[in-house]
Amino acid sequence: MSILTEVNTTDTTVPTSTEQQSTNETKTTSEIKTTFTSEEIQKLLPHRYPFLLVDKIIDYVPGKLAIGVKNVTVNEPQFQGHFPGRPLMPGVLIVEAMAQVGGIVLKQLPGFEDGLFVFAGIDKVRFRRQVVPGDQLVMTVELLTVKQRRFGKMQARAEVDGQLAAEGELMFSLIN
Repeated sequence: MSILTEVNTTDTTVPTSTEQQSTNETKTTSEIKTTFTSEEIQKLLPHRYPFLLVDKIIDYVPGKLAIGVKNVTVNEPQFQGHFPGRPLMPGVLIVEAMAQVGGIVLKQLPGFEDGLFVFAGIDKVRFRRQVVPGDQLVMTVELLTVKQRRFGKMQARAEVDGQLAAEGELMFSLIN
């Protein structure tokens, strides 16, 4: 079973036939976890402050996509030098934040729970809007393919207030 995908089991009572309505059969259903707190993210990803760039996951579809949030604050260390008097989130950190959201999807694929994924390539990345302190970066990362049970390709996009900030394709490799 994938880490954190099955969280609750509920019992519902279903009559099996009109003759057995007085005798109820119990049916078990599973709920899929669709949100993750910061603490749950840290159980899945190896990143830690100041390099953990995902504050929470607001939507997750197993094996398909995750939507994560990064609250950009002025007290983050990169803003001391990028740039004094005009803080801008570096594009490389936006790409890394998107990759970490993608890591949430990859780490929960069957057989990959203990794997470590690293960048294998970054293609077609474009930056469309500056990201500044006070912004909330909402990143949607969708799994496109997994090849040879070792390589993953994902489509990523990051938005602020519904405006596209960055997008591109991210490739990952599983290392042992």
